[in-house]
Amino acid sequence: MMANLSRGGRRGAAVALLVAGLVGGCDWFGESAAPPIPGTRISVLALDRRIQPDPALAGLRVELPRPVENREWPQAGGYPNHVMHHLALGDAPKVAWRASLGESGGDDRRILTTPVVAAGMVFAMDSGRRVSAFSAASGNSVWSFDLRPEGERDGGFGGGVAHADGRLFVATGWAEVIALDAASGKALWRTGIAGPVRTAPTVSGGRVFAVTIDNQLEVLSADDGRKLWNQPAISETAGLMGGASPAVEGDAVVAAFTSGELFAMRVENGRVAWQDNLAAVRRIDAISDLADIRGRPVIDRGSVFAVSHSGRMVAIDLRTGNRIWEQEIGSLESPWVAGDFIYVLTPDSEVVCLSRGDGRIRWVRPLPRYKREVERKDPLFWTGPVVAGDRVVVVGSNREAFSISPYTGELLGTIQLPDPVYAAPVIAGGTLYVVTDEASLIALR
Repeated sequence: MMANLSRGGRRGAAVALLVAGLVGGCDWFGESAAPPIPGTRISVLALDRRIQPDPALAGLRVELPRPVENREWPQAGGYPNHVMHHLALGDAPKVAWRASLGESGGDDRRILTTPVVAAGMVFAMDSGRRVSAFSAASGNSVWSFDLRPEGERDGGFGGGVAHADGRLFVATGWAEVIALDAASGKALWRTGIAGPVRTAPTVSGGRVFAVTIDNQLEVLSADDGRKLWNQPAISETAGLMGGASPAVEGDAVVAAFTSGELFAMRVENGRVAWQDNLAAVRRIDAISDLADIRGRPVIDRGSVFAVSHSGRMVAIDLRTGNRIWEQEIGSLESPWVAGDFIYVLTPDSEVVCLSRGDGRIRWVRPLPRYKREVERKDPLFWTGPVVAGDRVVVVGSNREAFSISPYTGELLGTIQLPDPVYAAPVIAGGTLYVVTDEASLIALR
């Protein structure tokens, strides 16, 4: 399921509760009302906390490292540790080419898989049946591979791709991981795993790391698909569409699960170094109760940054597992670290800039939340952010890409897209790549 709980919906529910309480406490027939229940009363409306900048940071100047042109974006999140900092991108990118991937998405099978860019090619999936390779320069098709196991027709949506050492590794909704020759699309091996996968694998050090929908981290040999070890987490009966690819750096892998659990393990044998849980304690409805960590965890300079849907964002020391700071911020997306600042997109359609060192909020930029704002109907879904060319880029289901100043939060401009987008954009070679829900791969440069 995919949910974007509106703050208006929360307030409406709270008002309804208050009205019901008033009616229940009155006696329309002249009898005395029951005595109040003892205890401290907490306003339901007080739980609807708005994210605000820290006044103490009003004079803090946001500075980023200089933009760097990355030739490749080989895995979900860029590199295995999911850190890309500040990338190069032109001032006014325009559509260079557009290619079709195959089967489009829909309400029950959104295209959430980001493309990857390596060896002069772009690799992307449709809603789960096919993976294709295109020339990064021209958009011409190079090869296409049908992911369906023999005898399968329906199902299997989700999954994702990662490129490493001349091979493309594909995790699928049919509970398989497949290795393809990246140049030709020829299958090298395919291995069945514990369950379907809704997100991209991570590949590092000759190992493939994939998280199944029943919260199993499966680790395979990149050479032949042999199963090396696995780590289970608490299985959940409900979760959000998509998932979080594990982050890997050195001898550590950090995996996030729909239960809100976060595990740090040794890549060699899966031994758990520490674990944490990002489930928030403030619960006001069934949707916000989902502790799902859908955004990829990030490993940067000895710290792990992660955020759950239910409203908890943390920085954790990678070596000890001790929390450095935490914030009451939720997200469906991966946090983006750029120098000494972090950018995150909340479920309430806000882009937030935080200090990397202590988690304090520098600025907040609200985005449109509805197609029809006056009636508060047709909620919008935003994805991102990426930081490139001195701007923060987010894309949305309203067929728009927004450009925001990373320094002030000021809205700089918009780009019109042909279709709704639910998968975060990627950048390589000064080109912005977007996969739309109509299964189109678009290159803007």
